[in-house]
Amino acid sequence: MPHLALYTFGVLKSPLTDPAPLTRELRDSGEAIYRTISRHPGYLTRAVAADRNRGSHFDLDWGAWGEFTVPTWYGKGRTVESAALDATLSLWTGLRPAFDAIYTGLHRAALNRRHDWFERTGHPSYVLWWVCDGEIPTWQDGVSRLEHVHDHGSAPHAFTFRHPFTPDATPTSVKAVGPNSDQVR
Repeated sequence: MPHLALYTFGVLKSPLTDPAPLTRELRDSGEAIYRTISRHPGYLTRAVAADRNRGSHFDLDWGAWGEFTVPTWYGKGRTVESAALDATLSLWTGLRPAFDAIYTGLHRAALNRRHDWFERTGHPSYVLWWVCDGEIPTWQDGVSRLEHVHDHGSAPHAFTFRHPFTPDATPTSVKAVGPNSDQVR
């Protein structure tokens, strides 16, 4: 059964190491959000570096998730002191569980504050795609698909919640993919 990959990327207004209250608030809320999302029905796993806290995203060992990379439009730092980004890569059982986790609870509250923490870049902040059971998406997969959505819009191999596709490349909607639906969840 296919799984849904979700890649998110945002450019922060200041580096993650900035001691300013807003940056600290984002960092502190992140751990609580990850804990909540990891218990959400339909959540499978996310990219976590094997050697956490030993460098910037770019220096870490991400194992099967591949080498960390960023979209071409990211123009800020790449060191621990200068990196001003937030990125996630996760796997889900389907559209509805991922949508519900993102748009409810603590994560929804954080989304409501995103303009306090993130720059408005004019680029999409997330992309979805289907992977075969057992396949681990890579950071490069996420970046290339995010850039595709920016350049060409949603397609079966790179899409958004607004214009999603089923694993067989059929356009669908999140509303159509629910607990009582016969479509893929």
